[in-house]
Amino acid sequence: MRNNPKDENGPSGVLLIDKAPDMTSHDVVAIARRALNTKKIGHCGTLDPMATGLLMLVIGRATKIQDLLMSEDKEYEGTITLGVTTSTQDRQGETLETKEVPNFSKDQISAAFDRFIGPFEQIPPMVSAIKKDGVPLYKLARKGVEIVREPRPVHITSYEINRLELPEVDFTVNCSKGFYVRSYAHDIGEILGTGGHLSALRRTRSGKFTLERAVTVDDLKNAPREDLLKAMVSLAEISLMRGA
Repeated sequence: MRNNPKDENGPSGVLLIDKAPDMTSHDVVAIARRALNTKKIGHCGTLDPMATGLLMLVIGRATKIQDLLMSEDKEYEGTITLGVTTSTQDRQGETLETKEVPNFSKDQISAAFDRFIGPFEQIPPMVSAIKKDGVPLYKLARKGVEIVREPRPVHITSYEINRLELPEVDFTVNCSKGFYVRSYAHDIGEILGTGGHLSALRRTRSGKFTLERAVTVDDLKNAPREDLLKAMVSLAEISLMRGA
């Protein structure tokens, strides 16, 4: 397999992006299509506009392994703000309820996080890309429609509490594909009896890919096309990384 991401059929490989806040994953894809002058681009794992961090763009022949790359575990860093429940389970939603936050100890907070170690079932949020009869749930949610969501199997391999300054809790979580960190924040708030929402989120890893080789959105907009091609991870390198 060729090691050069650029060939006679156009570029192929994975371009790692450090997504900026307040833009959608589709926005990043649109910028990349213009920057690389190619239409065959997809992304692995949607990041909400609020979220930052690792967004993997599959380009050219790499689109054929999109599902494979999306199936791998992820790592996120986030912040839960306790005491406020929102309509979207994150800081971009409307406040539904506020409660006083007791002076929890780190052991009490850890006990709530411990409830979600290993395999369990998670109910996806209404504001998600899951489709009902071909319509994404987030579009139904915008119209005030709520439907029953079936719990989905997910797992968490590890977590770490990085900062505890109530009502905020900074954490790192390693989790499976299909895991909703917003629902995680909401559910931990429910267990603690205060409610809570996700107030910050950054994806730092997907499978064996990290932010180490990621380019910024500003680079994607402004860097020469040749520099972006050099930054891509080739299909041959991906094969070696996966032990294929």
